[in-house]
Amino acid sequence: MPETQPSTKADQGDDDHGDIYKASTVASIRATLAQLKKREATVTSQLDHLVSSQAEFSRTLGRLDLLRAHLGSQVVTTRGLRNGPLGSAASTATRISSAVKRLDLEQSRVKATLEVVEQVSELKACVLGVTGSMGAPQDWEKAAGYLSRASKIPRQIIDGAFAAQMVPTAEVPDGPSVTLETAAESLCGLFLREFDKAAKQGDGAKVTRFFKLFPLIGRAEVGLDAYGRYVCQGVAARARANLHNAQQTTTDGIFYAQALSKLFEHVAQIVEGHGQLVERHYGQGSMVRVIERLQVEADLQGGIIIDTWSDERNIMRRLADIKSYAFSFLVQSFLSQQKPGGGGGATPGGSNAAATRDTNVGRTGDEEDGTDMKEIDGLLGEAAIMLGRWSLYCRFLARKCQNSTTKTTEANDNREADQLSIPSFLADSNLSKKVADRLISPFTTMTTFFFRRSVEKAFQLDEPPSDLSLDLHRPIPSNPPYITSAVDDVMYIVNAVLQRSLATSQLTVVTGVVPTLGRVLGSDFVGMVQRKMRDESYPKAAVQGGAPPEDKVVAFLVLINNLDLATDYIRRIIQSRVHSTNPASNLTTNNEEDHQQHQQRATPLVDLFPFGLDAVAVSASLNAMQLSFESKTTELLNDAVAVVFDRVIKPRLRPILADSFRDTDYQLSEAELLQQQQTTTDGGGATHDGEADRQYSPVKARFSQLWTSLMRPLARLLTERNHDRLLSVTVGYFSAKVLEKRIWGYHGRVNELGAVRLERDIAGIVVAVVKGGKYALRDAFARCTQICMVMTMEKDEWEDLVLVERDGKGLGGEGTGDGDRGEMEWRINREERRRARGMVVGDG
Repeated sequence: MPETQPSTKADQGDDDHGDIYKASTVASIRATLAQLKKREATVTSQLDHLVSSQAEFSRTLGRLDLLRAHLGSQVVTTRGLRNGPLGSAASTATRISSAVKRLDLEQSRVKATLEVVEQVSELKACVLGVTGSMGAPQDWEKAAGYLSRASKIPRQIIDGAFAAQMVPTAEVPDGPSVTLETAAESLCGLFLREFDKAAKQGDGAKVTRFFKLFPLIGRAEVGLDAYGRYVCQGVAARARANLHNAQQTTTDGIFYAQALSKLFEHVAQIVEGHGQLVERHYGQGSMVRVIERLQVEADLQGGIIIDTWSDERNIMRRLADIKSYAFSFLVQSFLSQQKPGGGGGATPGGSNAAATRDTNVGRTGDEEDGTDMKEIDGLLGEAAIMLGRWSLYCRFLARKCQNSTTKTTEANDNREADQLSIPSFLADSNLSKKVADRLISPFTTMTTFFFRRSVEKAFQLDEPPSDLSLDLHRPIPSNPPYITSAVDDVMYIVNAVLQRSLATSQLTVVTGVVPTLGRVLGSDFVGMVQRKMRDESYPKAAVQGGAPPEDKVVAFLVLINNLDLATDYIRRIIQSRVHSTNPASNLTTNNEEDHQQHQQRATPLVDLFPFGLDAVAVSASLNAMQLSFESKTTELLNDAVAVVFDRVIKPRLRPILADSFRDTDYQLSEAELLQQQQTTTDGGGATHDGEADRQYSPVKARFSQLWTSLMRPLARLLTERNHDRLLSVTVGYFSAKVLEKRIWGYHGRVNELGAVRLERDIAGIVVAVVKGGKYALRDAFARCTQICMVMTMEKDEWEDLVLVERDGKGLGGEGTGDGDRGEMEWRINREERRRARGMVVGDG
């Protein structure tokens, strides 16, 4: 700014001259003069400050000159000290440091030389020890020990020139490397011969003795291979003995499964019992090589067992018989829908005759085709045991191989270590391929046939519950729920088939069987129920305007219960397996199928299917089956409930309501109403007075009696869920199409007292309808109750409501307030409210 920055004299003159020439009045001249004086005072102040600070600045410069002089003298003194005593000390320190470095270098060279000498000395001792031990003493353990010590010496020392000069002697003239290699080869051949000899003699101690020596001489692979051959001989001998003994002693039809189980158990015992010994002497992960060799033998012996089972059980012929089975009963049942006059006109006698004829056809087909269900069930049980044991065997080996490989790398991530994957040698083994071809494929095919044939037989032998009636005075001897026997039979088979399939722990089996079960249930089971509903039990009146026959209605209600209970059973069966929490069994459980399935029933899927995301895939397959079945049954249930409503309930709703409001006049005065009540009750000896007289109405009593006679017989036979479905459909139609229309029909025939009575009657009807049902059913009568509420509003309440609408609030049909009655959600719009208000005669 101009006040703080000094300006030159010429600049000030120019400015003053300019300002003076700009001034045109006396006031502007005075203002310019004042500005000049102010600027002069500022410049004077700045000059005074510079003059006052000049003395302090001079004193500071003097002190700096004095300090510089003292510092110069100190520099001269310091240079003298450096060139004097400190210079000699520095040179001495340099000479000492160089001497120490030379001494360290000489010491390290001496140590390296001593180490080489010690290693050559150790090498010479090992060479002489090996040669001496392999001589007359024949101490093989000591010789192997010398070779093990020699293997710890660096290779460059053994092959070095110094060792080549110092180690050879007159007794051992060859170089150390040649001598050690020759000794190792000689001992390897000797140990191998002695090992094989001990194995043939069955001398376990001698086998173990020589087995421990192979890694000492650097021939661990040879030892592992020899040990693998040894244990494989035992596995082969035990497998042949087990198969031979099982064929002679077992009579329960699962001896092939027992033979395969014992084979896997024997291999597992070898791996579990000998694994620590092998890894202690051969190192971590060495047992995997033995397991691979064992798997080759297991492929051979397991393949023999499976091939023998397949041949002895005639699996291929049975599969051919299964594929040629025609399912005559199911096919003829569905074809009957296409026959002329089949839609609901079948008589009970004709239906029974057709069922008997189809049953005979099915039984003849079983005998001719050789598809005995008991034999198929036995084969499935035996195959399930073998598949389950194979899965358990795979899990066992996978965990053993995983533990052997992860122990060698401590830095493995814990999450990766927990993920179980099947070893490649096991997944690509011949036994794995044979299991897929000879067990999994036939098992899936036979399971599909077994289930569909069971469904067919269940409907062939289907029996409805006896002595059911719509007459409330006739007791029912059996207990609810009232369903046919086919539901229990089919659901039992579903549970057994799922249980058996999951017990195999094979993802291929589950993903092949579960969708098939869903398709059979959706097509055959639901289709048969639908066919019976249409052709045998459809509640159609014999004459126009009449009621359907009671036996048809009862049978139709039972079929509706079949669908509801079947849906509930499937949901419980699936969820009990998807959400299991108990631990799984181990490899050494007994071989009986029922015990295996009992343990499997409480085993979580993640234990049954531990590989990768198998458990997630199985859970998804089960849930998909449940959702598919529920969607089909729910659709058919809704259609069936609609049929019951249209054929049984709907024709009686209007007569019931008309009979309930019979001789009811809502235009009577209070005196006329009291007189009518006295006339009505004098004959019965009853009296009414006061409030009781004003509340008396026969509408509620009549409707309650008629409604109960209509709905209670149906509710007694239906399940609770089906009754709720039927009641929901009935209430929706009754409130909107029948009761509301009845209320609007009283337009101009209701006075103020009659409006109160009508509201009370409607409330009584609502109570009678929703009695025994869900409270939410009351919401269906919201329009009816609001119509009656508007009719009985006090004049000031109605005026307040009109005023609110006139002010722009609640112009629509919903979400408005009504004065003292508080806020409410309107189900009737403004025009309907005005119409309801105009129903009352004499109300302005």
